[in-house]
Amino acid sequence: MPGPRPFPRHCGPLWVPAGNRFRSHQFRPYQEDQHINGRRFDRGGPPVQRTRVNHLIRITPIRLIGPNNEQVGVVETSEAMRMAQEAGMDLVEIQPDTRPPVCKILDYGKYKYELSQKQRKSRAASKSTEMKQIRLGRSVKIDPHDVQIRIDQARRFIMAGHKVHVVQRFRGREIAHRELGLDHLKRVATQLADIAKVEQMPRWMGKEASIIVAPDKPKVEAIKRKLEKEKAEKAKALGKSEAQLAAEEAARIKAEEARIAAQEAAEEAEEAPEVVPRS
Repeated sequence: MPGPRPFPRHCGPLWVPAGNRFRSHQFRPYQEDQHINGRRFDRGGPPVQRTRVNHLIRITPIRLIGPNNEQVGVVETSEAMRMAQEAGMDLVEIQPDTRPPVCKILDYGKYKYELSQKQRKSRAASKSTEMKQIRLGRSVKIDPHDVQIRIDQARRFIMAGHKVHVVQRFRGREIAHRELGLDHLKRVATQLADIAKVEQMPRWMGKEASIIVAPDKPKVEAIKRKLEKEKAEKAKALGKSEAQLAAEEAARIKAEEARIAAQEAAEEAEEAPEVVPRS
């Protein structure tokens, strides 16, 4: 009896020999989500860059920098590792893309810490500005003192580099007297003019009017320097440290914000419809 036929080159589905014949084997189709860019389970992210240290540096020779930032020159990798061991430090590759690669004798633990601090600062600097929202009560009948507290809160947000969305709400027929709410928004913009600029003029949405104020960076920096100087003088006059004054100010601000939150909660409870139980 003749043997099996040769395996067909273009047979579509997977063919499995069975005796002297071939039969089609049912199988699941090609999974596109499991094979990306020719690699299984490849998420397509950038390659992970690792810092080569000591024995992980395989290229020789290298351009060596000493522990005191002195230029040693081009040396063999084994010689550079011997010099690092004698100094009680590590041999770290700091510029792997050049030829020969640049390596330095340093404390690798300290190097990693300083590098992480630089990356953290760069992420903080590149972080997008957040939008904070402040509501001027739930009605135009808000006490002037409460308006001032919200202005102080907006000032803290602006000094921290955030934009502030100030919202004035109207209840019932108060919408017929729009000038009352616009006066509150004008007061906010006027008192914050020394550190901020109005990015969006009063905009209406239903029974709400709002503005957006953004920090003016040169003015903010000038105010920060002035406040630091005043804080130091006040601490010296009172015989307290700057940390104690900051703690007292934080406690006062926290108490004011808690009082405002309780007031808004009481107003929301008054506006909630009364539920009448069924008889």
